[in-house]
Amino acid sequence: MKYIKFKYVSLFLSLSIVISSCVAEDDLIQVDPNNDAVDSFWADDQDALQGVNAAYGSLLTDGTYMRSTPLLLDLKGDDCRSNSPWGAMYNVGRFNSNVADAAIYGWAYETYYQGIYRANQVLDKVPGIAMENEALKNRILGQAYFLRGLYLFHAVNMFKNVPVPVELAAFYPQKTEAEGWAQVIEDFKTAADMLPVSYTSGISGLDLGEVGRATKGAALAYLGKAYLFTQDFTNARDAFKAVIDLNVYALVSNYRDNFTDKNENNSESVFEVQFSREAGGVDLGWGGAPQSGWGKTSARAITYGPRAFGWTDVQPTWTLFNEFHEESTISGEVDPRLDATMFYNKPGGMMLYGQDFATFYGNNPSDLNDLFCRKYQNSDGEYANEYDWRSGINERLMRYSDVLLMYAETLNETGATASAYTYIQEVRDRVNLPDLSVTKPGMSQAEMREQIGHERFLEFALEGHRFDDIRRWGWLEDTNKLNWLKSRDAEYATYSEGREFFPIPQLEIDNNPGTTQNLGY
Repeated sequence: MKYIKFKYVSLFLSLSIVISSCVAEDDLIQVDPNNDAVDSFWADDQDALQGVNAAYGSLLTDGTYMRSTPLLLDLKGDDCRSNSPWGAMYNVGRFNSNVADAAIYGWAYETYYQGIYRANQVLDKVPGIAMENEALKNRILGQAYFLRGLYLFHAVNMFKNVPVPVELAAFYPQKTEAEGWAQVIEDFKTAADMLPVSYTSGISGLDLGEVGRATKGAALAYLGKAYLFTQDFTNARDAFKAVIDLNVYALVSNYRDNFTDKNENNSESVFEVQFSREAGGVDLGWGGAPQSGWGKTSARAITYGPRAFGWTDVQPTWTLFNEFHEESTISGEVDPRLDATMFYNKPGGMMLYGQDFATFYGNNPSDLNDLFCRKYQNSDGEYANEYDWRSGINERLMRYSDVLLMYAETLNETGATASAYTYIQEVRDRVNLPDLSVTKPGMSQAEMREQIGHERFLEFALEGHRFDDIRRWGWLEDTNKLNWLKSRDAEYATYSEGREFFPIPQLEIDNNPGTTQNLGY
């Protein structure tokens, strides 16, 4: 991997943390710590903190969670579809990304390695800074390990055989998928040992009270997820149990609170990307050198937005809609997660952006009888639409419900199927679904696998988890399962072996001799 070192002196927006007490405007303007020309940087604890803030900043631009990464994670799942007029987006869910056009997936690849580079700068420079507060230094280093692990997690997960940079250098050779996962696991293990449970108490230093930074729970949760993705169920189980045993997380009572800007960083949030309409400027961070006008807002809402309120590049599938109706709540109602997940012509009415769905789309039968995304939409009446491109809703990367269901999965895979019921039911109880141990008692391991697939499909729809689950469960190699997926989502008709991963961007192959393209491209 060749890194382009930007030769510039510019103002850098610390696009990383929204603290609970709010950030002063002057605090947002900093000298860019990634600029080699700034010789005076990396001198004190403030520099160290700004350095790790820069590593967080790579989570906020177009290649990552401003827009591209959610699209890459979502569109291959059978929970959503795309009829975008933009070919690069349209083709993601059809497993047909173009090697000659690296739009979207290439931007993500580039930004993951930008984030890794920034994290490596912290890991290289901060140990040499004389700091009186050694605990603060350890927390900063722990966050750098976490962020490097997170960016590399995405790179390995989406692109398979990739460079694995662990130091500052000009070139890095392509590594195997196994080598990539090994480094991800090592980084999260190190981060878990160095990070605090919380930044609101029990610590002192410049980061005190800064909600949104990586914690021990976040590192353990991602450690468990990395183990799970590599089929190491025993270590995954232990990592998830460690998160549960921290006793700091709990499901929020209202499922929808996980997808609006009204209850961010809540008790269910293990790690989320911090967006805000109030911090910074009003320009979107499309990528490249940071600009002083960049804000901290997301383009997800407009990209996924309902017709006439956004671009409608992503929509839920009818398969998802129908599966929400397979089981009623204890009181005989439809699963309430349906209304939190999508807009549709609901009997009795449904509001979006202050408009009645049936009335607004009444003169267009196609839209009236269609499905639109509701998660991560500013649609509760405060905004007329998403056309200002500036959503401030935080992206919830890891929720406690995910930890619970992944833990249940590891229990099932390690022979404790009966124990998995408890943790699945904790998620079901929130939405008033019947006791699974009563409705489906004594499930076999294979039956429980299928049940967990169903539970995860509904709980995490449109949150970037479904295709990861499909791939790691081996469904693409199972003829019966693949045919089943094709019956649920017509986009699977164009799947071919190897296309579960994205192509290595051609620029990477050109700049890094010896890099080989992924199978199928």
